[in-house]
Amino acid sequence: MKKFDYRVLGVTAVLFSSALVMAQEEEGKGFTISGSLQTDILFPEEDEAIGTGTYNDDCLSNTYLDLNLRSKYVDAGARVEYMKSPMPGFESGFAGQGLPHFYLTGKYKGAELTVGDFYEQFGSGLVLRTYEERSLGIDNSIRGGRLKFQPYKGIRVRMLGGNQRYYWERSEGYVYGADVELSIDQWSRRMQDNAWFLTLGGSYVGKFEKADDDRIFPNPTDMSQILNLPEKVNSFDVRANLQKGNYSFLAEYAMKSYDPSAENGYIYKKGSALLLSGSYSKRGMSLLLQAKRSDDMQYRSQRSVTGTALSINNLPAFAYQHTYALAALYPYATQPDGEWAYQAELRYNFKRGTALGGKYGTDIRLNFSHVRSIGRTPLLNPWGQTMGADGYKSDFFKQGDLYYQDLHIDIAKKFNKSFKGNLMYMWQKYNQEVVEGHAVNGTIVNSHIFVAEGKYTINRRLTLRMELQYLHTKQDEGDWGYALAEFTVLPYLMFTVSDMYNFG
Repeated sequence: MKKFDYRVLGVTAVLFSSALVMAQEEEGKGFTISGSLQTDILFPEEDEAIGTGTYNDDCLSNTYLDLNLRSKYVDAGARVEYMKSPMPGFESGFAGQGLPHFYLTGKYKGAELTVGDFYEQFGSGLVLRTYEERSLGIDNSIRGGRLKFQPYKGIRVRMLGGNQRYYWERSEGYVYGADVELSIDQWSRRMQDNAWFLTLGGSYVGKFEKADDDRIFPNPTDMSQILNLPEKVNSFDVRANLQKGNYSFLAEYAMKSYDPSAENGYIYKKGSALLLSGSYSKRGMSLLLQAKRSDDMQYRSQRSVTGTALSINNLPAFAYQHTYALAALYPYATQPDGEWAYQAELRYNFKRGTALGGKYGTDIRLNFSHVRSIGRTPLLNPWGQTMGADGYKSDFFKQGDLYYQDLHIDIAKKFNKSFKGNLMYMWQKYNQEVVEGHAVNGTIVNSHIFVAEGKYTINRRLTLRMELQYLHTKQDEGDWGYALAEFTVLPYLMFTVSDMYNFG
């Protein structure tokens, strides 16, 4: 795991809050201009003792300037980025500056037409999800056109096409698709009277990339043999979402035609993904159960690319997204070549006046995540490789190695009007070899994490918050400790001091 000794400065400024109004908004003739400026700055300090590595620049920074115009019939916007020396975690291709994002949207009677750069998601994202996540160095927007409209009550249609952002360029491949959602309950008076809600959806997403852009040789001893790469790859998604009272159910299935790429080792295997989710919620209690199986569902608009760039879809990770520093030290990332994943979460509130609730009540959250590989039997080409062959076969229910496991309990309680606290214990198993591509002192990092947090409200404007965390493990870099103190002066100021120390 890479270590950093650094000083970070983050600045976000709102340039226009509701700014320029040229006519009365209620008449639909006015427009507003808004914007923001965000700068993240890091001053790296090299320290051989803790293995920080070396840097060519004394200052690393990312700067984003967003400007947007809104009106009844037209929206427009643009984003300027300056990342001459990007922050850690960003791929080197992001180094540069320019205008990577701009758009113009026309709106009329429920229909929208966008030209330029946009983000979109169909269903749960199994076949299409383009998004920006600055903290992770992800931006796979599409530049092209998108049309949204509702031809009839309860029917929503989206169509799109274009090229994805590839750092400061555009992908060589084209992405295109359509999505239709049907709100069945809007056509049934009986369902409405009984508070049943049913939504059915279907999506198609395809990509086109010239086959002669890549020359792949399956036989290392014969350069005359070249893989016949498909120029078109198709994917489909169907889903159903049912809600009744406190219950909610989602079932979604996606499939993809064979898509040999650098990421899957140029195998000719069709991809698939199945997602099931059920939940129950009432006042003071909720329960969530989820299961997912994915198999060779990586999907990029350019077959030779790996890393974070040019992903067309996104497979949700069925693992809790922790915010505490040490609980998030070993985050899990979905393995696109295939996995079985399960998650269950129970939330319960002990009411006020009960033995466990006390004067103000007590909240408990119990979460369990478990991820394993799918079982595989290799299928080889005549030269003993998977390249150019089907790659492997996999029985649907067969499972393999452990990838990730997280069991944690979180207890939150208010003790009086001024002080409330939070305790968390977490037991985690993390396959470092699979997720990071290397392992230290064993493939599986087995860790126990303890967190204590307290928040004291001094008055209406002043708040003091503190965190103490400890992670114990015999693998990787050993034990870690973390402490934080945060002082807030509402509504504008926040002062934070924190330190994370490796005990080894």
